[in-house]
Amino acid sequence: MSAQLDSDRDDSTDARDAVRGRVGRPESGIVRNAAGRVVWDNERWSFLEQPCPDTANASLWRQSRLNAEDGLFEVVPGVFQIRGFDISNMTLVEGERGVVVIDPLISEECAAAGLEFYRRHRGRRPVAGVVYTHSHTDHFGGVGGVVDEADVAAGRIPVIAPAGFLEHAVSENVVAGPAMLGRARYMYGSQLAAGPEGAIGVGLGQGTSAGRAGLIAPTDVVERTGAELVVDGVRMVFQLTPGTEAPSEMNFLLPDQRVLLVAENASHTFHNVLTLRGAQVRDAQAWAAYLTETIQLFADRAEVLVGSHHWPTWGRAELTSFLAEQRDAYAYLHDQTVRLMNRGLTGTEIAEELQEFPAPLADSWHVRGYYGSLSHNIKAVYQRYMGWFDGNPAHLWQLPPVESAQRYVDFMGGADRVVDKARASFEAGELRWVAEVVNHVLFAEPDHSAARELQAATFEQLGYGAENGTWRNFYLSGARELRQPPAERRITTGGWNQAMVPALSIGQLFQTWAVRLDGPAAAGYQLQLRWEFSAPADVWTLRLNNGVLTPVHGEVPGDQQADAVLRLDRAVFDRIMSGRTTSSDAVAAGELTVEGDAEALPALLGLLEEPARTFPIALP
Repeated sequence: MSAQLDSDRDDSTDARDAVRGRVGRPESGIVRNAAGRVVWDNERWSFLEQPCPDTANASLWRQSRLNAEDGLFEVVPGVFQIRGFDISNMTLVEGERGVVVIDPLISEECAAAGLEFYRRHRGRRPVAGVVYTHSHTDHFGGVGGVVDEADVAAGRIPVIAPAGFLEHAVSENVVAGPAMLGRARYMYGSQLAAGPEGAIGVGLGQGTSAGRAGLIAPTDVVERTGAELVVDGVRMVFQLTPGTEAPSEMNFLLPDQRVLLVAENASHTFHNVLTLRGAQVRDAQAWAAYLTETIQLFADRAEVLVGSHHWPTWGRAELTSFLAEQRDAYAYLHDQTVRLMNRGLTGTEIAEELQEFPAPLADSWHVRGYYGSLSHNIKAVYQRYMGWFDGNPAHLWQLPPVESAQRYVDFMGGADRVVDKARASFEAGELRWVAEVVNHVLFAEPDHSAARELQAATFEQLGYGAENGTWRNFYLSGARELRQPPAERRITTGGWNQAMVPALSIGQLFQTWAVRLDGPAAAGYQLQLRWEFSAPADVWTLRLNNGVLTPVHGEVPGDQQADAVLRLDRAVFDRIMSGRTTSSDAVAAGELTVEGDAEALPALLGLLEEPARTFPIALP
């Protein structure tokens, strides 16, 4: 959409609501960790106060300007939000003696800074409880900045989450975490400089903080819709919404305050059915159905709607319309994709046919594709039903990308000839075609300098025109990668967020080893390790056979004897798993004893592959 058309459609509602109720703004938008490193910088978005330049989409510029508003905001008396301290909001509900914290951001440093800013204005109320609305890191990672884990363990502070929360938080952030992390850097533009030619926001918020993210396991799990809990006099009535924006998610009503909190199920952008960083495909049909249920359950009992991102919606009629339009967006996405799928179209073909919502839905700012685009969501719905294969036999057993690219380039007369033709297409504005054809050159000859520069310029232009913040970041991050020296494009290794280790079960931690096992290298091994834990007492056996590592809880049936018996307490195991000590150091310190084959554990550990933290994306 053109900048002029966006300007014509504008009204003052969002601009007014984004600052409504602001109690105060922080003197500095910068948050640092204990070592002085910047983990959040909201000041870097000050350029958004200027008119939108040619290097950005005017609609995304408008959205980012609204998202950059920071401070403490009063929603209604007793309900406040910290906004602009991270990509997500932290909501605070005052109770009889303290405050209930909802969604404590990504990083402990940001959550602590937000809570301190609230206390400067509202007094030093203790935290009486914590609520995680869903299983994404930006809604639980900062919990250590608002509560002490010892207080939670002692039962003094409840931590409330929806059913399935811990399982899905682990699945998304630990098991597949390393692969997602590399793509998340592209999606959130974390390596881009903020500015008119770089990062301007991701639509859902301005970016992600880079502090310490942890996890405290829930003490109270919401198991059913209609369940009610009272924390410090704050009544909450819950609606479970599994399989919507997250596999484990919930909305809830504060009936005494007449505030409806809808987590991330409704926000001021069309959301993702499949994020570009990777995740399980979400259920757009269920998402729409749950929003219908939300309207039925709560709309006539609420006067204000707040979310885990963006600004509130005031007024019963306004919030009902907002929920209905959000519902219709996901329903239209699902139903029309399936309709055309059943006509024989593939996901890519459907995305070309359905390029926008029908009027009047298309005129609603909050269903614009700032974060989730109609294009990639259509492909996600198709993937959910039909999988990766589009049914064309030519696509059933394709060559891998590098070999395919080499053959394409050879067929087309060589890399130089392809680049010359692509340059003419670039001048003609055929950017999508240039990106496709030059990609073949780069996968055939990654060091072809002319191809790298042409593709980088193509990505820049595609990024500058993108209304979707994550598309912009992907394109501009790709351009950045292509212009990096080869030494800076190397793969580096690391792992998942190890601060989460204490919250995970032993079985979940062993599963992280299972997905790191080099199966081909391990195929010739047979091992059985019995783990006897104390504090608390527990028994697990790891069985390695056929290139598969299988954790077994409890006693193992059969006559096979363990190659080694390992005895340790859970705290030592956590230190090993988080990298704060090694198994050999624990043995030397007497914290881990091994009975039997002392080389069995080192042999197993030697078969584990260190996951990549960064890897090339725009290049092979």
